[in-house]
Amino acid sequence: MAARAIRSRDVDMTAGSVVSHLLQFAFPLLIGNIFQQLYNTVDTWVVGNYVSNEAFSAVGSVGPIVNLLIGFFTGLASGAGVVISQYYGAHQFENVHDAVHTSLAMTAILGVLFTAAGLLITPTALRMMKTPADVMPESSAYLNIYFAGIMGLMLYNMGAGVLRAVGDSQRPFYYLVVCAVLNTVLDLVFVIIFHMGVQGVALATIISQFVSAILVIVTLLRTDSCVHLRIRDLRLHFRIFKQIIQVGIPAAIQMALTSFSNIFVQSYINYFGADCMSGWTAYSKIDQLILLPVQSLALAATTFVGQNLGTGNVPRARKGMRTALFMSECATLVLIAIVFLTAPHLVIFFNSKPSVVEYGTLFLRWISPFYVMICVNQIYSGALRGAGDSKTAMIIMLCSFVVFRQIYLFIMANFISNTVIPIAMGYPAGWFIASTATLIYVRYFAKFDKARIVDSAGKE
Repeated sequence: MAARAIRSRDVDMTAGSVVSHLLQFAFPLLIGNIFQQLYNTVDTWVVGNYVSNEAFSAVGSVGPIVNLLIGFFTGLASGAGVVISQYYGAHQFENVHDAVHTSLAMTAILGVLFTAAGLLITPTALRMMKTPADVMPESSAYLNIYFAGIMGLMLYNMGAGVLRAVGDSQRPFYYLVVCAVLNTVLDLVFVIIFHMGVQGVALATIISQFVSAILVIVTLLRTDSCVHLRIRDLRLHFRIFKQIIQVGIPAAIQMALTSFSNIFVQSYINYFGADCMSGWTAYSKIDQLILLPVQSLALAATTFVGQNLGTGNVPRARKGMRTALFMSECATLVLIAIVFLTAPHLVIFFNSKPSVVEYGTLFLRWISPFYVMICVNQIYSGALRGAGDSKTAMIIMLCSFVVFRQIYLFIMANFISNTVIPIAMGYPAGWFIASTATLIYVRYFAKFDKARIVDSAGKE
């Protein structure tokens, strides 16, 4: 295993320029995520321009249902990434090997379970979202195909997470580019040439995801790094599995429950009809692009903090967290200005119907100025996970994005103003609560004084 320690594509963040490491990690991740959002965006663009307004609303409004399962798995994957990054920072390469194989074995098992779960929950979740009757058939068709192929997305996300945990964010980026281009081509072929509608869009997505999964798995099989994959070694190492669960389950619960809560948020939006749903769909796609810089830097902060705490370098870990926050605020302010000025044109790209453009522009101009608040909770939560403290982030996020937001929406809709903009402002209200609580915790209570995972392993 010593020969498979650190190789050229791995990045040791425990020495050298903090800014340089964060940029070198986050930039390929950012561009890769742009391409990932691109193939999601192409789905909605194609159906919005070549199928129907109902199809556009269907594809765009099912995000909370998809994220209910994907969010849970993403949380578990983040736990695996933290475990691997801390062992990597501590140069405990045998533990890195065991963590990689445990993570991928867990993914294969969960992939089968999530396929069945997704198909089972689709009808109930669509009813809970109060999906209009004219949108229901398209939404159901899209989700059934999507969940049937969810294994590809899960394998890619975990495999890419393994590579990123050792600082390699470049190859996951290349594979996302391939996936995005393939998805775009297949979307156009299935919808325009074969007239398959939302079924064609969903089929294009899962084919592209399986291709990206194959690419990342082949990379792990062929690498000479400590994350080299051996099929015969795939199994659950229960000590490692326990560590992944301890870090990942709080994040998984947080993401899954937030997505479940967003099903009810979507039901409030759906109340205002298909045009409002379409406007919200266009806003949501642009929202996902605006958040990419801060999300990329949050993942960079997780890996940076994890590796540096693995070596016991607390001051450097804290410096990385502060630097990532500053960088994310600067990038977000620039994007807010661009979005505010060009909002109608951005919405027209997705759907040119005047009432849809009006709704989408309202959402963008009311909500976008508040994105600066998101940077605090995203970067600091990422740093807390890198330190092995994902429970606090979970509690804060659930209280803000689930409990507070649902109370806000219930009171607003039933007692104050059942109009769409006050309802939509439930998102910024939740961001404010989450960022304030996270900032207070990190400033006064958090202890970035040890790598909990490495320490616990050393005690055994």
